[in-house]
Amino acid sequence: MTDRVAQFTEFRQRMNERILSEDNQVVRRFFALDTQTYKDGALDHKTKELLGLVASMVLRCDDCISYHIAQCQQAGVSREEFFETFSVALVVGGSIVIPHLRRGVDFLDQISAQGEV
Repeated sequence: MTDRVAQFTEFRQRMNERILSEDNQVVRRFFALDTQTYKDGALDHKTKELLGLVASMVLRCDDCISYHIAQCQQAGVSREEFFETFSVALVVGGSIVIPHLRRGVDFLDQISAQGEV
């Protein structure tokens, strides 16, 4: 796993565990809501992750973009599907999304090269 992918994955896991170790029901419930939201329903998991990726790009959250790219790859999203999704984010968010697109594609390339998340 590349350094960036490994660092992101390790930090996210460590901090999620740390945050959830606190006795705060609001935080725990929000994390649970997030988990439940991406499960199969009327929309399948893959579609929901692609929606999350678009929203993350438009909101310009690099951590969220990386997370959803990793989840999308695990859900079987093809390179063509990624780039169609990126195009939706660009149309919705405009040129301000381009720097986040660059970092997102770099993250996707690193994950794809390793075949891991």
